Amino acid sequence: MSQLEDLAIAYRVLAEHGVIDGYGHVSVRSECDPSHYLLARSLAPELVTVQDIIEYDLDSKPLDAGGHESVRERFIHGEIYKSRPEIMAVVHNHSPSVVPFSVTTQPLRPLFHMAAFVGQGIPNFEIRDAEDGTDLLVKTPYLGQALARCLGDKPAALMRGHGSVTVGENLPRAVGRSIYLEMSARMQMQAMMIAGPGGEITWINEREVAASVPVQDYGRAWVMWRANALERMRAEKHAVKEERK
Repeated sequence: MSQLEDLAIAYRVLAEHGVIDGYGHVSVRSECDPSHYLLARSLAPELVTVQDIIEYDLDSKPLDAGGHESVRERFIHGEIYKSRPEIMAVVHNHSPSVVPFSVTTQPLRPLFHMAAFVGQGIPNFEIRDAEDGTDLLVKTPYLGQALARCLGDKPAALMRGHGSVTVGENLPRAVGRSIYLEMSARMQMQAMMIAGPGGEITWINEREVAASVPVQDYGRAWVMWRANALERMRAEKHAVKEERK
């Protein structure tokens, strides 16, 4: 399967898990040219196909947009790829259980082994520190650079009142981290409610984080997610054909 096909499928997978809805986007660094990346045009994620994907340089300028509108926040992707040569995929989403942690002083902490990477640190990007009075969207190179600096060498960053950005050394890892970050945030809120004020929660410790993160590539889950997404796409195509008869 081609990189373009995997990217289109990633959109479907993230939408299926409620990590992205009508908004949000995922990109991959080009296999052919690491100074380029691939990102779908401005379109609801569940509708993305291979034909909707545009190639950009790292300044987030399209090589050939084909008359399509680009995602305004594409600078999130370009600036992170510039600052993190090892990163091959970037996800930006408005994950609902994650957003509350971006507007409170309660940090995300590791409690779920599938999201042990949380223990590496999840910084919170305060866009006001870069520019006051914005609509919270990262739609300029300057704001993209500020977000990339906040992310630093971490696996993800919150975006105050907006969502988060998650990165990975490959597409399955970036997608998997996005899904499990949402699940971990939801579980943390549940654990805090159960424990109550002053109650104890057993977090994953530093040694457990160090042992867990290197092996978490989410490869087995990605195979399942991709197969399910492909089946849904085939069903959609069949339904369209039937309607045209």
